[in-house]
Formats: sequence, structure tokens, C-alpha cells
Amino acid sequence: MPKHHWLNARRKPPQHPGSRPPATTDGPAGPDGFWLTDTAFLARLHTATLALIDIADNVMEDDFTLTEALAGARHQATDLLGIPIDYGLLAEAEAAAQIVAAAGLPAGSPFAPAVAHGLARIDAMPVERQQQLVRAAGRRFALTAPPHPRPTPPASPPKSKPGRSR
Repeated sequence: MPKHHWLNARRKPPQHPGSRPPATTDGPAGPDGFWLTDTAFLARLHTATLALIDIADNVMEDDFTLTEALAGARHQATDLLGIPIDYGLLAEAEAAAQIVAAAGLPAGSPFAPAVAHGLARIDAMPVERQQQLVRAAGRRFALTAPPHPRPTPPASPPKSKPGRSR
């Protein structure tokens, strides 16, 4: 079995847990630490997914099919979605899964084969029906907005009891 040389070429030096990649001026900031534990970043991904669904709806006004509207939409991540380009694929996959689910088809994980099968079935429908499903997915997904992260207040020092001294 041949070794995958591309894997070693793309490896980055390890970062300490919780460390943030260096800031760049090329686009929006990434997550603070591991993206799945950064609730603020997850909220941004949710917003980006909703924006991507809206973009697909607008593109379909020009008689594009759903897959044509979704294909490559992640490339708008830095400009329109407010997330780094590397995370645009996640928003694109989640948008596709949401649209498949809105059609009443099994979706499961955004990366499951069921999403690909669902997209193929939706693509066979008239564009007007596809667009209705995109709009339904947008309405449904907007209702699932994650709660905004709340900062935890600092712990107050223990109160001393009257009559006792230290």
C-alpha cells in the first residue's frame, strides 16, 4: 500500500490545546481552540449556514438547480459568511443536510451518503419545488439557533462568618 506523501506535506506543527492560530488580516478569525468546543464559533457557523441557505435561494432565482447553487458556495465563506474559508465546507454540508431533511428525506450526518442521495432526488424535481425546499430549510434552521454563549461570572470569595476571625 503506497504511503500518502500528501499527508506529511500538509501536516502542521502541533499546537498547544486551547491555543489560537496566529491572526491574519486575510479574513475572519477562526475558532478559539478546538472549533467544536468554541460556542461562539459554533454560533458563527450556524449563522454562516443560514446565510448559505439564503445565498442558494437567491442563486436559484436565476434557474440554477439546488446542487448548482450549493456547489462552491463555501468559497464565499470569508466575504459573505464571516468564517474562514477552511470552515465554509462545514456550512455547505450542513446546509445540504438541512435542505434534504426539509424535503422529508433521511439526512442524518451532513457527511452521510443519504445526503448525496437526497440531493440527487431533489435535483430531479422542478427548480420551483427545489427552491421551496430551500426556503423551508432556511425557516426551519433559523428556529434552531444556538443560544449565545454567556460569560460565566467569576466565583465570589467565601464569606467569613460573624464572630470568627482568621
